[in-house]
Amino acid sequence: MSTVTHNRAKNAARRTAAPDGEKLQKVLARAGIGSRREMERWIEEGRVSIDGATASRGDRVRTGQLIRIDGQLLSAGVMFGAKRRILLYNKPEGEICTASDPQGRSTIFDHLPVLRNGRWIAVGRLDINTQGLILLTTDGELANRLMHPSAGIEREYAVRVLGRVQPDTLQRLHDGIVLDDGMARFDSITDAGGEGANHWYHVTLKEGRNREVRRLWEAVGLKVSRLIRVRYGPVTLPRGLRPGRWEDMEPPAMGALLHSVGYVPAAPEQRSGRRAVHSAGKGAGKKFAKPQRPTAAAPRRTGLRGRKR
Repeated sequence: MSTVTHNRAKNAARRTAAPDGEKLQKVLARAGIGSRREMERWIEEGRVSIDGATASRGDRVRTGQLIRIDGQLLSAGVMFGAKRRILLYNKPEGEICTASDPQGRSTIFDHLPVLRNGRWIAVGRLDINTQGLILLTTDGELANRLMHPSAGIEREYAVRVLGRVQPDTLQRLHDGIVLDDGMARFDSITDAGGEGANHWYHVTLKEGRNREVRRLWEAVGLKVSRLIRVRYGPVTLPRGLRPGRWEDMEPPAMGALLHSVGYVPAAPEQRSGRRAVHSAGKGAGKKFAKPQRPTAAAPRRTGLRGRKR
């Protein structure tokens, strides 16, 4: 019997004898090692072990067990004692959302606070020309739930286009348009006013396909000149904070966000209620800010509200 086969048999016996505990991939994700899907892949690749035995998908772990990744032991503090953090970051135009860039462009991760344990996981992405709210967390399980299509998380964007859009065009955007990757539509469209040739609208949708908002407007012959994400689920981009800044989410808002995806961790953490706001600096914290919303006129409902799919 090979060593790997022996270890997997040992794990199966352990699962039968001790079915309690939490799933390994969830514990690793919550500790900020990576997303749950990434942890599942690492487990399948044989990179993770529990008490010296190669782990398998479905394994459960408890406090006191020794977990290693690529032979490196993870401390109990990292695995079971890490405090969950969620940042709100106002991404400016010109930044990308990957951890690194071969072209040397600035990324959102250049400006986040340094973590002693774990890492920041971005909840979705915005393209380089889009500004606005991005959530980042040390909890990979939470990130996975927030990004999963089944969660149906609503995103709201402020969109500036050239000229006032005709009602029949707005109706088309609401009813649905076939794009290269399938049918797409806005769940709601709100007229937010404007001055001169430019006009603002607020739109919502429950998907996160690549450049979906821009492509929908382009499909009806309109060009988006500015795009700002102002809300993700129950989290709204705060006013008065400039692009390129971040802040920690406060406990009440964190609880509402977890509740929105039905996430009740085994051991919820308590954080200080003091609001932390931070300014720019490479590798250091950055203050979060909200982009200016259009203020030319109060939003007027078009009557195009969400419709059941």
